[in-house]
Amino acid sequence: MKARTASASQPVRESALAERFALFAECLLTGVWIALASIPLVTLPAAFAAGSRHLRRRTAHVGGGWREFAADFRSAVRRGWIVGAAGWAAALVGWVDVQAVRAGLPGGPLVGAVGLSALIGAAVAGLRAAAAWEPGASWRRLLGAAARRTVLDPAGSFLLVGGLAVVACSAWFLPPLAVPVLGAVAAAALAVEERDRRR
Repeated sequence: MKARTASASQPVRESALAERFALFAECLLTGVWIALASIPLVTLPAAFAAGSRHLRRRTAHVGGGWREFAADFRSAVRRGWIVGAAGWAAALVGWVDVQAVRAGLPGGPLVGAVGLSALIGAAVAGLRAAAAWEPGASWRRLLGAAARRTVLDPAGSFLLVGGLAVVACSAWFLPPLAVPVLGAVAAAALAVEERDRRR
């Protein structure tokens, strides 16, 4: 009887499979939150920063939900919207480069390749900066450090390029699927940053 009472008072630990599935489900939910917070478009970096911070709390088994995500988003968007606007300006320049290639302008393929590579590098650096964001952090410093890590850690950067490709393919084949996948990309950025920190 005593043994049964002692075992009943012990907390029930979830299996590793259940924990991983719960984390996967949390990533999908976070993707929906990121998509909703990104509707104004310039808020995309701040949304990723809040989503990454939420997933960091989740993996550390610290409580947090929609309210904490919203508070982090409000904090990140104060200066993060400038980063978002700059990112969309860079995307516009990339689109112009693609149009130059399609128009057959001299040197167009070279300019297009350089422009596309720079755009992908900027997107990866932005994801890495968002994954490292903390309340009160300077976006300028985060982006500078993330740009260095993007170059010095090519394996992690290519992993994030793959994540961005998955989002693009999801949006191409089944647009609603791209929404929850955003959370998986935030989780990938978080994992890449953690891996880089432990090296």
